[in-house]
Amino acid sequence: MTLTLRPGSTVMFTGDSITDCQRLESERGLGFGYPLHIAGEWGLRHPDRAVTWLNSGIGGDKVRDLEARWRTDVLDARPDVVSVLVGINDVGWHTYAPDGHVIPVEEFTAGYDRLLAPLAATGAELILIEPFLLPVRGPIEVGDSFLGPEVMEEWRADLDPKIQAVRGLARTYGARLLAADGLFAGLAATTGPEHWSEDGVHPTPAGHAALAREWLRLVG
Repeated sequence: MTLTLRPGSTVMFTGDSITDCQRLESERGLGFGYPLHIAGEWGLRHPDRAVTWLNSGIGGDKVRDLEARWRTDVLDARPDVVSVLVGINDVGWHTYAPDGHVIPVEEFTAGYDRLLAPLAATGAELILIEPFLLPVRGPIEVGDSFLGPEVMEEWRADLDPKIQAVRGLARTYGARLLAADGLFAGLAATTGPEHWSEDGVHPTPAGHAALAREWLRLVG
């Protein structure tokens, strides 16, 4: 079932750097990634259905970071629709940085649940985007280090349970799920992963366009 986006609705995108995408340097505060693609395409298709688009993504955020700013950055905006993409920083992406460590799936799930519960209480519609990882050949830059592709196996082992957790939360809260990990796996099968993400984590312009296309398929 698609979500009906009514005229006058406020849509909040939030999460980590994939959503942030230099939003503070952009003219409308939406960044240069999939939120901007979505807002532009929506405006083209529906000039008679104006929507307020907001972006509160911050690069490097984990679920616990979103929790710390959830009231001021998300709930106080009173959005009608909230789109969340978080999780890759809770995995091994930052494990190899000096202060990096992996968040247990139980902690990840409980924290994510605490984000969604107050939104559900307000009646806001939810769109959850799975965290994803593309198996690029590397080397991959993390902080001041360059890592070989073998680290992808460790990241994947930790990511898969967290993807399942996001899917379970989508069922619990009746949220629309954007299955981004499967989306990119299918796309990469024919083009190679680097076309969609050069480091396996941050989308290229084509990757952001793919996320936007799938997001819009969930919205009527």
